[in-house]
Amino acid sequence: MTGISTAKRVGIVLPVLNEAAALPAMFGVLGTLDPQPEAILFVDGGSDDATCDLIRAAGFDLLETGKGRAVQINAGVEAIAADYVCVLHADTVPPADMARVIADTLADPKIALASFTPLIKGPEKTRWFTTFHNWIKTWYAPIITRPHLFVRGVRLLFGDHAMFFRRAQFLEIGGCTPSDAVMEEADLCVKFARLGKTKMVRRWVHTSDRRITAWGPLKANWIYFKVGILWAVGARGRMAKDYPDVR
Repeated sequence: MTGISTAKRVGIVLPVLNEAAALPAMFGVLGTLDPQPEAILFVDGGSDDATCDLIRAAGFDLLETGKGRAVQINAGVEAIAADYVCVLHADTVPPADMARVIADTLADPKIALASFTPLIKGPEKTRWFTTFHNWIKTWYAPIITRPHLFVRGVRLLFGDHAMFFRRAQFLEIGGCTPSDAVMEEADLCVKFARLGKTKMVRRWVHTSDRRITAWGPLKANWIYFKVGILWAVGARGRMAKDYPDVR
């Protein structure tokens, strides 16, 4: 496999925390990417399982930071040697040509922030209802919470969308708000709004349904909605309490 044939370097930042169970599959996925990204960087937020050992043993670059996905993403984007950066979660499987898609999408200077389209699925079923809610939420959330930005072409994207952007612009806007324990990606959408449009590319990424399996479909979608409302009204201190980790 060869690197992407473009002057722009594509990199992937993977924020992880206690993802030992998911990492072997992710290592396999990263090996199938074609063209290969120029840089892949795992950023660990204080795992107490075998996460860091597995990453090192697999030969990937690892950066260790304090806990908090916003903190991890900020550190990873600052450290990675790339022009375009995708933030990929350990339970999300991108298309094999993701680097090409990223480069082609960000070649449009009007687009400041973009993502893939998530398909929520597990080994036994595809969660079509949650997938649809996930998609339509990118429209109704900004209409409800930031209508002045929606009319300018802003959509609210989320972590399981595999968001990507220009590294220089991420640093220019100050990156993620470090104190955000969850919904850091929505805040990032608002910050990017002043630089250009938001786009969701019509290419699937497959995201694990592990939260839905743990909580049930109705509870999971209620939690997603509730956390979004808490973010919208500024009750950020409560968001992490209502969005527990599932591994």
